[in-house]
Amino acid sequence: MSYETVHHAIEDIILTSYESMYRLAYTYVKNEQDALDIVQESIYKAIKNSDQIDNIESAKSWIWRILVNTAIDYVRQNKREVIISDISDNEEIMVDKPFIDIYEDIDMLKALDILSDREKAVVILRYFEDMKISEVAQCLGENINTVKSVLYRSLKKLKTEITGGGS
Repeated sequence: MSYETVHHAIEDIILTSYESMYRLAYTYVKNEQDALDIVQESIYKAIKNSDQIDNIESAKSWIWRILVNTAIDYVRQNKREVIISDISDNEEIMVDKPFIDIYEDIDMLKALDILSDREKAVVILRYFEDMKISEVAQCLGENINTVKSVLYRSLKKLKTEITGGGS
């Protein structure tokens, strides 16, 4: 398989998945600019290392794994509190909204914060990006049964968080 074939396949996956990649990154950092930075860095890594792909069929999960790992690394390196303050000088700020945010349930996004990075990745890929469990396992480089148990444990934690401890 030629470098050009792999490179074009990766470009196609990136172009068709860009908004989904952004949404996934956003769930980790909850900041538009940081999410865009994560996506851009992930795309750079994918294109730069595209010669590592042996099988085009595994390219999508490989790219998603890069994205998840980049997001987790970013969060670990930038753990800090973000303080949002009001603008006191009546200055108008233009904010571009390039994507429609389908993750509109703020309570659910907040609840995701109780999950570990691994648990969050499994839940987001399975339910927010509608991937099959086998695809989630491939993206994360995990065994299918491991993904199932992480998903079950994560859903139990989320239920407890959202319902306030009820069964």
